[in-house]
Amino acid sequence: MPTFTYHAIDARGRDDHGQLTAPGEEQAVAALKARGLFPTRVAIAEPKPAPGPGRERWRRPWPAPVRTRDLAVFTRQLATLLRAGLPLVRGLETLARQERNVALKAVMVALADDIRSGSALSEALGRHPRHFDRLQINLVRAGEAAGALDAVLDRLARFQEKSLRLRGKVKAALVYPLCVIAVALLILAGLLVFVVPRFKQIFADLLKGAALPPLTQAVVSLSEAVKSHGLLILGVAGAAWLGARLLLRTPGGRRLVDGLAVRLPVCGELLLKSLVAQFSRTLGTLLASGVPILPALAIARDTCGNQRIAGAIDVVHHRVKEGDPVAAPLESTGVFPGMVTSLIDVGEHTGQLPEMLGRVADIYEEEVDTAVAGLGSLIEPVMIVFLAGIVGTIVVALFLPIIRVVQLLS
Repeated sequence: MPTFTYHAIDARGRDDHGQLTAPGEEQAVAALKARGLFPTRVAIAEPKPAPGPGRERWRRPWPAPVRTRDLAVFTRQLATLLRAGLPLVRGLETLARQERNVALKAVMVALADDIRSGSALSEALGRHPRHFDRLQINLVRAGEAAGALDAVLDRLARFQEKSLRLRGKVKAALVYPLCVIAVALLILAGLLVFVVPRFKQIFADLLKGAALPPLTQAVVSLSEAVKSHGLLILGVAGAAWLGARLLLRTPGGRRLVDGLAVRLPVCGELLLKSLVAQFSRTLGTLLASGVPILPALAIARDTCGNQRIAGAIDVVHHRVKEGDPVAAPLESTGVFPGMVTSLIDVGEHTGQLPEMLGRVADIYEEEVDTAVAGLGSLIEPVMIVFLAGIVGTIVVALFLPIIRVVQLLS
């Protein structure tokens, strides 16, 4: 039976931690609740290996970075503690004591100190712009104004979890073909640098100066170019990569690349659906938390991650500022699909715009799931054919002279 370590809070708000044995995590949580404890973290105890002679535990010389997933877990835990009735400062101190990430622990301690000094949580979050963006700060500020901080934090945690899940699926769909292309390039370089030159020498001895077949001659010429100018090719590739990075840092270059990205044949549609889902989820979450429409549009524009979408949202922001509804200017941009603007129009007329935006986000997240599954099943055979084509072309090119030699001998 596995052993679990736990951190919990008793009925008086005091911390309690220790270990217990249970068949599974759910049974461990049930056992703690039966004792009158409120568990905040339950995990399988990691066995501590006995240090051998002269062996010391290695420690990272720099603090671990704060990932978006860590912040989502922190938001979820803080919302749970506040809903359980624990004061905000006490909740932050409790989470800081059990946090293993040094950087995030320091942020929690700083937040608790600021709140203890009289600052609001939104003001304390604003002092850490590296970890908390405008979306989180404004949501917390709206929750504080409405007196529903726990509900807003819970809504923010759900938003972060769904955004992480959506980004993970899109990255998985886009990274796989890039990895296969990188492997194909490595295989091609290995064949051209190590295999083809040996066959070239064999062909020179067997053919006695006769001309090679055109395909074989092309492969041999490519091999000689790679061997002779390999460093130059790597330098050009590195310069192109650096130039692309610098281009992405400029507003015009970023706008150009983002505009081309959403117009790609297959991946562009997937990217556009994920961006529409993110925009709808962000705007719906802000409006449901009590943030006014103009600041909500500005935050959604700044956090969308694509300059083409941001430009369209900026147009909507200016039109709404002049008194127009959201749906009409959103449709005039030509960026968002017609179904999105239609549902938003219905939401505005029925007074249920946050709910309708959440529905739009759900629809497009489901479409992203379907597109990722279909893209994965399509990419795999295409990549296999791609690899087979590269290797097969070189193999055929190397066997053509052998066939000619056999014909000459016969």
